[in-house]
Amino acid sequence: MTPFSKLIENITPDIYQSLKTAIEIGKWSDGRKLTQEQKELSLQAVIAWEMQNLPEEERTGYMGPQECSSKSTPVPNILFKSDAIH
Repeated sequence: MTPFSKLIENITPDIYQSLKTAIEIGKWSDGRKLTQEQKELSLQAVIAWEMQNLPEEERTGYMGPQECSSKSTPVPNILFKSDAIH
């Protein structure tokens, strides 16, 4: 087991929420700014924790089933209009 996966196993829901908040606002709870490395590692930890503990639709970045908006509106065929072929 890697040190990172061992770390993920030890994250509690409270720690998860603290990491998520820190990423969102860019600061730790004591007001110190996160470094770029801290942001990256915290985001990796949050995503890994969510993969093990949350259903897909509750995870960071989930977009749900989507359909292209062009499918809902028919597109007229201007190249082969039946009345234009005379």
